Amino acid sequence: MKIVVCIKQVPDTKGGVVFNPDGTLNRGAMLTIMNPDDKAGLEAALRIKEQTGAEVIVLTMGLPKADDVLREAMAMGADRGILVTDRVLGGADTWATSTTIAGAIRNLDYDLIITGRQAIDGDTAQVGPQIAEHLGLPVVSYAEDIKVEGNTVIVKRQFDDRYHELKVEMPCLITALSELNEPRYMTPGGIFDAFDNGEVTVWGRADLKDVDDKDLGLKGSPTKIARASDKVRKGAGETVKDLDPQGAVDYIMGKLTEKHVI
Repeated sequence: MKIVVCIKQVPDTKGGVVFNPDGTLNRGAMLTIMNPDDKAGLEAALRIKEQTGAEVIVLTMGLPKADDVLREAMAMGADRGILVTDRVLGGADTWATSTTIAGAIRNLDYDLIITGRQAIDGDTAQVGPQIAEHLGLPVVSYAEDIKVEGNTVIVKRQFDDRYHELKVEMPCLITALSELNEPRYMTPGGIFDAFDNGEVTVWGRADLKDVDDKDLGLKGSPTKIARASDKVRKGAGETVKDLDPQGAVDYIMGKLTEKHVI
């Protein structure tokens, strides 16, 4: 059994974000982490590996420094890492990103593809399902539990105040929630193997199968950013003093009425 896990190196938003003049993120200028939903998907794959002996391949698209997140995944237990990086892929929106990743996955044998539900730098939840569409695969999103039985996957899918239990034949794609599990830590031996002895395969534009240049990078992205900001600036509040309790109530009720809240 072969499992491909798509992971993403995302900005550590606790340290703030930096934008380029065109509104895209300046990823080279920010501290980064492995996207939490992707990390849960990786942990799910590693647990399946322990049960079935599956091979786990981690794949990411990003800058050359995204090599670090692949080696982190390998230190956790993944078998191979693939970095898709090329200047022509920069500035991609979800459509161009999913097109690129699908083009890379077409080079691989796989039974199961796992992605995170969404990335914390975009929160679109689009890339995983789009990859499945490009590859012609069934997709189950919002997975909060995954079990493999023979050639089928049983997924507990989060849905409002309940859940769906779905059974799907492989090959298929599943998007994982961060609540799916508690990802393991890297082991000292795993860190040594991944960072000193591990090899990450690097692919560029020429390695993508069945993709058109018009669908890649910033030029191939139909989404256009009108404005970007790291924080929403709030206006100064209003302070009212020297009101008795009834006057305070009347003032608040008047403001609520004025703003059409009530």
